[in-house]
Amino acid sequence: MNKINLTIQRKAIFEVVQDAHDHPTAADVIDRLKGKGHNFAYGTVYNSLRYLSDVGLIREMKLGEAVSRYDARTEEHQHIVCTVCGRVDEVLTELPNEWLQKVALETKYKIEHAQVVIEGVCETCATKQP
Repeated sequence: MNKINLTIQRKAIFEVVQDAHDHPTAADVIDRLKGKGHNFAYGTVYNSLRYLSDVGLIREMKLGEAVSRYDARTEEHQHIVCTVCGRVDEVLTELPNEWLQKVALETKYKIEHAQVVIEGVCETCATKQP
């Protein structure tokens, strides 16, 4: 197993993602780093996020958006996205194994992992709607 090289910059970036509860984008990470007094180059942040994802410390997610979001929870779980405000929450309920088997049978794929994105309106936005 290769040794993980956590530079000062990577450690700070990892901590921002780990402390986040909203699955930040790279721009969010940069803003939060600045709020902590760090002034890393954009390239450093993007490359560090890629590195941290490649070594398995964080997970890069595409949730139907043009930008990636990052999650420090690396075990398999799903996400629900508010179609009004864009809020992202984690869904820890496991996908039914029977459903995954049916998908594999239908598609002839050997399923390695599943990432399902559920869309809906969050409680905050739902109370604002007429």
